[in-house]
Amino acid sequence: MIGPTVDAIVAAKASVQDDLIETPVLPLSSARWDGVLPDCASVTLKLELFQQAGSFKARGALLGMRNLSPVQSAAGVVAASGGNHALAVSWAAKAAGVDALITMPRAVDPARIAGCKALGATVQLYDDMAAAFAAMNAFADAGRILMHPFEAAHMTLGAATCGYEFVKQAPELETFVIPVGGGGLIGGMACAIKQMNPKARVIGVEPFGADSVYQSLGAGVPVQLDQVDTIADSLGAPMALPYSFDVIRQYVDRVVRIDDRAMLKAMDIYQQNLRITAEPACAASLAAILGPLKDDLAGQHVGLIACGSNISLDRYAELMVAL
Repeated sequence: MIGPTVDAIVAAKASVQDDLIETPVLPLSSARWDGVLPDCASVTLKLELFQQAGSFKARGALLGMRNLSPVQSAAGVVAASGGNHALAVSWAAKAAGVDALITMPRAVDPARIAGCKALGATVQLYDDMAAAFAAMNAFADAGRILMHPFEAAHMTLGAATCGYEFVKQAPELETFVIPVGGGGLIGGMACAIKQMNPKARVIGVEPFGADSVYQSLGAGVPVQLDQVDTIADSLGAPMALPYSFDVIRQYVDRVVRIDDRAMLKAMDIYQQNLRITAEPACAASLAAILGPLKDDLAGQHVGLIACGSNISLDRYAELMVAL
């Protein structure tokens, strides 16, 4: 099998449980959701945006930092990210006393850059995500320890602890709808979910403008995009990569795509119904069940994940003008 076993997931969860949050789940069952949700038996939301550093990424980042040897810790780490992974690595590095260098696209929310710097990380900006990834790899070749945002066993394992929690918290769930960037979140969560409940379905959600995993599943091999064009910078990985892609192929049933406007609408619903200021990636699961999956979920107990919410009010307002 590819990916961690349930025993490994349980051990990882135990090793970090004092430093991470077992994020709550919320049934979307009040009257304010009437007429909004599709005809599901139930919809349950896991609020991973309340995790340390504001997203699920803290799970894998902390595991990765704890895997470092003293020599590796002294060398410092490097990570490329549109924001959530950057903040998670900065947070975990500060806790471990490790120097962190973060490479980011210039267009990311300035609040994310400021957040990394406030945690003691050095940030370097590049023209786009592909350039940020290339710089990350160059710094790793020069001696820093690579903290890849998704192509790493510890990132899959961290995401798997989230999937394990979700199944334990809501064992009735039959279908899980999970955002896809590079694939670390859905691969890890699906790995845990399918081992605990082999009958469950796991469906991924990607933006049309950053659909590397969707295209890779069609091609049968990891592909690299010519460009990334989406408001969901947390889902803007420019390529799929072998390890995480193989985990996805083993455990994920399918991936659907949504446009940016669907995410904006879902962001607005979260704001109106839950007073959550969701970033686009955070709203992707909801956008999918209101869009391409709407007719597929009748009678199903459905689980969604609000994966993170590292967005400034200025950027949120700027995006919502397009609605």
